Amino acid sequence: MANAVYNEWKEDLLQATANTALTSTNVRVAFIDTGAYTFNQAHEFWTSLAGVYPATRAGGIALGTKTYANGTFDAADALFSAFSNGAVSVEGIVIYIDSGVDGTSYLVLFLDTSITGMPFTPSGSDVTIAWNASGIFTL
Repeated sequence: MANAVYNEWKEDLLQATANTALTSTNVRVAFIDTGAYTFNQAHEFWTSLAGVYPATRAGGIALGTKTYANGTFDAADALFSAFSNGAVSVEGIVIYIDSGVDGTSYLVLFLDTSITGMPFTPSGSDVTIAWNASGIFTL
C-alpha cells in the first residue's frame, strides 16, 4: 500500500465535524504492524485498528510544534523514548486525532512507503521519526 490520507477524515474535515482539526493538542503518531493491519480508505476511527499494535490510542505520542503552511501539515520530529513492544515488527505509521474514545478518534494518515529505518523490531532504544523537510503531507 502507498502512503495515503484517510478519505473519511478528509470528508469530515470538509464538513467541520467535531474533533477533525489538526490544531488539536491530541494529534498523535503511532507505529503500526502492517502484518496485522491492512489499510482501507473506508477506515475512519481508531476502532479499525482493533487487535493491531499499538492496541490502545495511548500507544502513540503527541506531535509537537505543528505547522500548517500552504496546505502542508508538518510537526517536529517525533521521539519514542526507550521504545519496545516485544517481538512485533513495525512497518508503518498512523497519525490520528485522539478524542479519548476509540470510536471517535479519527485516523488521518497512513504511511508505509519510503520511511527511513523501517521495517524494524523495537529493542528498547530510542526511535525518532524524522519527517521530510517538505512536511508530513499536503492536502
